[in-house]
Amino acid sequence: MQLHRLIISLATLVLSHLSLPAQAHDARIGSIHVIHPAAPATLPGQRSGAIYLSIENEGKTADRLLSLRSPAGSVAIHKMTMDDNIMKMREVDSLPLPPAAKVVMKADGSHHLMLTGLKQPLAAGDEIPLTLTFERAGTIEVSVHVGQNAAQKNMEKMGH
Repeated sequence: MQLHRLIISLATLVLSHLSLPAQAHDARIGSIHVIHPAAPATLPGQRSGAIYLSIENEGKTADRLLSLRSPAGSVAIHKMTMDDNIMKMREVDSLPLPPAAKVVMKADGSHHLMLTGLKQPLAAGDEIPLTLTFERAGTIEVSVHVGQNAAQKNMEKMGH
């Protein structure tokens, strides 16, 4: 009977830890839901990186992402646009969040968060703190998971 309880306790402990990354990467403040903040690993000597995430405004009132902070480096909101078949990236002061809408920041999308002046490379498996300040909802800290970059993923696919 004691062995049965021990097995159940261990199984419960293991299963509860399997769900931690999903829980740790989503955060809510007011009607704002920050979903899966992630960054690709950087190469040695690389002084900048990107953060991708989604922000959902589940409320009935518009909000705006006003500022960002991280001990990893400076963080800014960037927007990518096409101009005469040339991709251009520029910093924007804020990010509008319409009511009942989701803004998705991804590598092939229009917005992302740019980390500059990195104090050290972002290594796969790292977690970096990121503080987001919204006009109405306030300030929230999330944990950004650092995953493999494209080169690391390709090497893994080739069996290296």
